[in-house]
Amino acid sequence: MKIGIVCYPTFGGSGVVATELGKALADEGHQVHFITYSQPARLDFFSANLFYHEVSVRDYPLFDYAPYESALASKLVDVVRFEQLDILHVHYAIPHASAAFMAKQILETFGIHIPFVTTLHGTDITLVGKDPTYKPVVTFSINKSDGVTTVSESLKKDTEDHFDITTEIKVIPNFIDFSRFSLKPKDHFKKAIAPNNERILIHTSNFRKVKRTSDVIRIFQKIQAKIPSKLLMVGDGPERAYDEQLCRSLGICEHVRFLGKQDAVEEILSVCDLFLMPSHSESFGLAALEAMACKVPAITSNSGGLPELNVDGFSGYMSNVGDIEDMANKAISILETDEVLKQFKENAFARAQDFDLKKILPDYVAYYNKVIAESQKLHEV
Repeated sequence: MKIGIVCYPTFGGSGVVATELGKALADEGHQVHFITYSQPARLDFFSANLFYHEVSVRDYPLFDYAPYESALASKLVDVVRFEQLDILHVHYAIPHASAAFMAKQILETFGIHIPFVTTLHGTDITLVGKDPTYKPVVTFSINKSDGVTTVSESLKKDTEDHFDITTEIKVIPNFIDFSRFSLKPKDHFKKAIAPNNERILIHTSNFRKVKRTSDVIRIFQKIQAKIPSKLLMVGDGPERAYDEQLCRSLGICEHVRFLGKQDAVEEILSVCDLFLMPSHSESFGLAALEAMACKVPAITSNSGGLPELNVDGFSGYMSNVGDIEDMANKAISILETDEVLKQFKENAFARAQDFDLKKILPDYVAYYNKVIAESQKLHEV
């Protein structure tokens, strides 16, 4: 199968999932073509089955903002025609689904009928998509997709509740590649971070308000008051400066390290004892799954798709959004004794195995085949 994948080439969840999916498909013998404005962050190697096509957006004095959607649609037309792709898979609704629809219509004039699948990841629906500026286009693009998937039942419900959806939505959850995310021997790094054998907690995100990173700091303060601990803050974003100042005001700077964006996050996770994700909303919680695959249990909110991932009392605990006291107390209950912590670590790993890439990949391949077959049948009539 020849598959075109469109995604944002960043560290965000949608780009990560799209890139890891493409790499896995290539490993299975499918020909995969990434089409975006720069090389995806996780596309750290190439194989005989992987291709990258850069979307070039030129600046013209007439445009205040470069028309990326039009440039992307044109590039899709070019790649589909030249590479003879069988299907397009676009990740994140705006502007990828609408660009794919435009490209599909143009390709029809050449006698080429290519279906496209749209995967919704979260904020493209729960935040951006609800904006009246974009909502009609998002609704239209979803309904005109030949296939639509979401990463959780929660996101499927949000989509159907807030948009006039007339097409069927299939849930295919996010996944983890255990060949990358697994416990690594990094004892020397652990000793450097926690020289007195302190517990190590971690948070990874893009530091937006929805991640409630200041809650992470306040939860950690309460934990550190009871159990000698260190906190690693991985990532970057608009809330980072405030969070650094909050650490100073709370007097816990010596126990908190801001590490910025990290490529090899699995190596950092391998030395950690507990993952904190108090988000206001998560469509799935991919960062928590990555932690669990490295035997790091999670303290999360109970919002969005997190209850579909984190099993309360088994792989970690959940609390209501904003309940800092409850999250801290539950974290302490895990960290207090080596025996309890060890059990939660094993449980987290066991839960992560339910989302093994090897289990999820066949679902995508089967869905592609179904969408292609339905498209072919439609055009045979």
